[in-house]
Amino acid sequence: MTRTPAALLAEDAPARIKPSNYPEPFASLMAGRVKRPLGDVFGLINFGVNLTRLPPGAVSALHHQHSRQDEFVYILEGTPTLITDAGETELSPGMVAGFPASGTAHHLENRSTVDCVILEIGDRTSADAVSYPVDDLQAVLGPDGTWRFTHKDGNPY
Repeated sequence: MTRTPAALLAEDAPARIKPSNYPEPFASLMAGRVKRPLGDVFGLINFGVNLTRLPPGAVSALHHQHSRQDEFVYILEGTPTLITDAGETELSPGMVAGFPASGTAHHLENRSTVDCVILEIGDRTSADAVSYPVDDLQAVLGPDGTWRFTHKDGNPY
């Protein structure tokens, strides 16, 4: 039986074994990104919390927009660049950004020379779908909690 800790240092939480759920050729674009699913450590089911480290040149995700899921990021270290449909904003420690469901598409890039560390929080609303405006990709969250990726024409990867 696995015991749930009462508390732990976030950096001590295990990193995801699989760096990305994206199919190729998109998965390899996430090289270097390290996500520690903090919410999973405590068995949280209604929302997810990730401690994400982006080394120089890494990106948080493909440019995307959720249909039903809200997302929130808090910058702990470094100066990642937030890219949205409205443009680019350099973020710094202590800054936050939020993305309501069906809002602007977004992602973060580390264009600096030092690591960026970000706390990511998102709900786990069922039947969420993700659109990727600059890539031939779309995703739907299945009833089993796994993402199903297809081309924009519906053909599977």
